[in-house]
Amino acid sequence: MPGSTLLAKTTCSLFQPLEIETSNGTVRGPGKASRWKAIFPPAQWIPDYQAGWLKDDLFAGITLAAYAVPVALAYAALAGLPPQVGVYGYLLGGIGYALFGSSRHLAIGPTSAISLMVGVTVAPLAMGDPVRYAQITTLAAFVAAAMCIVAWVLRLSALTNFISETVLLGFKAGAALSIAATQIPALLGIPGGGHNFIERLLKILSQLTQAQPLTVTIGLVGLLLLWLGERFLPSRPIALVVVIISIVFISITNLATRVATVGELPAGLPTFSLPMLQIQDVDDVIPLAFAALLLSYIESVSAARTFAVKHGYKLDVRQELLGLGSANLFVAFGQGYPVAGGLSQSAVNEKAGARTPLSLVFASVTLALCLLFFTSFLKPLPKAVLAAIVLMAVKGLINIREIGHLWRVSRLEFTVAIIAFVGVLLLGILQGVIVAAVASILLLLQRVAHPHVAFLGRIPGTRRFSDSARHKSNEPIPSVLAFRVEAGLVYFNVDHVLRVVLERIAVAEKSLRLVVCDLSTSPYIDLAGAKMFLHLQAELAKRGIILRLVEAHASVRDLLRIEHVEERAGAIDRLATLADVIDNFQKEETQR
Repeated sequence: MPGSTLLAKTTCSLFQPLEIETSNGTVRGPGKASRWKAIFPPAQWIPDYQAGWLKDDLFAGITLAAYAVPVALAYAALAGLPPQVGVYGYLLGGIGYALFGSSRHLAIGPTSAISLMVGVTVAPLAMGDPVRYAQITTLAAFVAAAMCIVAWVLRLSALTNFISETVLLGFKAGAALSIAATQIPALLGIPGGGHNFIERLLKILSQLTQAQPLTVTIGLVGLLLLWLGERFLPSRPIALVVVIISIVFISITNLATRVATVGELPAGLPTFSLPMLQIQDVDDVIPLAFAALLLSYIESVSAARTFAVKHGYKLDVRQELLGLGSANLFVAFGQGYPVAGGLSQSAVNEKAGARTPLSLVFASVTLALCLLFFTSFLKPLPKAVLAAIVLMAVKGLINIREIGHLWRVSRLEFTVAIIAFVGVLLLGILQGVIVAAVASILLLLQRVAHPHVAFLGRIPGTRRFSDSARHKSNEPIPSVLAFRVEAGLVYFNVDHVLRVVLERIAVAEKSLRLVVCDLSTSPYIDLAGAKMFLHLQAELAKRGIILRLVEAHASVRDLLRIEHVEERAGAIDRLATLADVIDNFQKEETQR
């Protein structure tokens, strides 16, 4: 059909990137890489694959699987799901990402923040029904995958940039404490409870006398071993070693009846099917899926960028949406819950020698063999050890040094980080994501709404000008006030700019004859900005003061001419500089 052909052509052109980087570091433009290779990254790195890399990817995959097993079990418990579901996330998510992701080192699986968010959000929706609980988490993964793909098609990857690193700093710290509050009861052998951080903390304090000494001992020894391993054997699967030690200890001492253990895990691979529920069957699944998308994309891209910079290759942040969408789609078909790329598992993958995403495939094969033949060995695993693994994993989310740095350099950004931190603690992970997003946008708006207005002086001995407030040696210009706005001039900041300029004019009005605005630092002006200059010119004209505009960008000049600003403030010449305007004014003043 003609309509279908047109749609297909449009879609193909929409999906074509500007450039693709191959595994050997060369950049291929759209003329050398076909459209399907742009969408399917393995077609780019497989032709350049070297035989010597195979053993590196195989070893990295096995090491990643060894790391993933205990972490996946712990995060599945955090999400309120059977332990094997966490392994499904690594097994299926890794294969899905390897097909469409652009990072060579990113490892995909359950993460602490998403697991906690799923656990606290789905519980009230499931109303005590474990079957419905699992179905809702699967639907959330499916909807998150669909959102990723839609965002990829619409090129929305840049929207996540609205969430600043400052907000993420506070969000991660809040998430770490929230997660810790859910795991301490298992570490102490107490019931716990509560719906938010404060309630959980109060429950823990009230139940401390019920702590079971054996469980506490096992948990603390597990924490100690994990800490020693992290310090002296970094990037090694220490968690797996601790799991094996604890299983052997419980088995030979016959203490399984005295401590809570993982219990029987069903052997076999996940069953594949479409989600049993539809979107309209679950009221809050869309907010849950969107929050999972937001968390997974930000965390994944942050981790992937770290390794891309380290190894000198380019990351396609838009393609990452498709990679995460594919990973979550595979997981949803396997009855799992939303997954993401995490820094810790990716570091394990990278330091074990991974060269390409093939390491994720080897990790998935290794995990599949574990599910088929070795699940019975995990039955005596103490839940206190899983809690210790989670606690060690999330401690890295709290960066006290960076928070202290914010306090020293920017109280505003420190405040925003604390808002995100408190929002997560008091409202929970899901609502905390929303608070974090709003805080990011408010921070951006605050900066744009109150741009710095620099009043300029001449740099001694030159024809250049700079901010006199920063450079006290700058020479004042007799009868002239020169300023620049270090931002675009748009409707929500023009009132601030006009007020600051008029206040400065009022101070120097008696001696003032010329006001010059240097527009070189204002790349964009809207209609409100143009009208601001008309208003400023009218105010200055009443006082016998001339207004001139210089060094405007091309699009800015066009708008100012259309709005008749040039007629009122004089010609806006693309060749004239601030020094030229001031020199001409001073010559005219001398000739009078």
